[in-house]
Amino acid sequence: MAIRFDEIGHRLKAYRLGRGLLAEEVAERLGISRAAVYRIEAGGVVKIETLERLATVLETTVASLLGAGVEYYASPVAYFERMRQIEEEADQVVAHFPPLSYLLTSGDYASYLRRTLVEALPPHVEDRDKAEGEIDAVIAILDERRKARERRRLSVVNFVNVLEIERWLKLGIVGRFNLPEDELARRRLAARAEVEHLLALIESEPMGIQIGLIEETLPNMTFQLFRTAEKTLLGLSPFRLGGELPNIRSGIAMLTADEQPVRLYEALAEDLWRRALKGSEAGAVLRAVLARSGATVERAPDLSSASL
Repeated sequence: MAIRFDEIGHRLKAYRLGRGLLAEEVAERLGISRAAVYRIEAGGVVKIETLERLATVLETTVASLLGAGVEYYASPVAYFERMRQIEEEADQVVAHFPPLSYLLTSGDYASYLRRTLVEALPPHVEDRDKAEGEIDAVIAILDERRKARERRRLSVVNFVNVLEIERWLKLGIVGRFNLPEDELARRRLAARAEVEHLLALIESEPMGIQIGLIEETLPNMTFQLFRTAEKTLLGLSPFRLGGELPNIRSGIAMLTADEQPVRLYEALAEDLWRRALKGSEAGAVLRAVLARSGATVERAPDLSSASL
């Protein structure tokens, strides 16, 4: 396996962000300059001894930093940063990230997502400022990913589950259920606005976006295939951003380019795409789901005055 120092640098940055460390803090622990840390993250040559020390500081392994086998991420900041890095070089992303990929959400969605993630924080969280800071970091990375997709016109294949969408419309974009009834009504309208945005994408069929509607239960584990000119990477994640009751606090995400799991998930994606509803057929089903759940929405409701 040829050593790609640029990819090592990408992983280092992701793990560093996941640990909440500044480059200065890593440099101090290693006894090197901040410039040296940035140089390594930018793809500079790094000695194996330095990698071993970095792995210790970042609480990972040399094998993960080298990309040998599987990369594991307990931090959502680290995992989504790695996704952002990979998408910068990817030709296509195949995603099952229920209820829909953040890359295909509307520009209004970030504010709703932040509220649900804050609502989902458990009462026992001692440092809420730190927890909310992590939420803001995740959303900032997600927004960078969406902007990069639009800029690069990245090809995205997204599998959407009808049952997930229908449940989303009933429950709304919420992080907990004990919200005031008027707030719940706003959140249901917000969910509806996102589904209508999805419907517009399905019916307009913009270049590079392919959406397959699945009418059966899909795996709970989200998966993404990142196809590049050199290889395909598989991402498996317990982190849930959309829908009701999101989770970015518990679980271990992983990335791998190993042949067997990639081949198995490629076969799964091909099978799902073969069975999926597409184009006007998918649009008709989604319109029927929307019709069952109430009137249409002209625009997403304003959350600026809504309380938690």
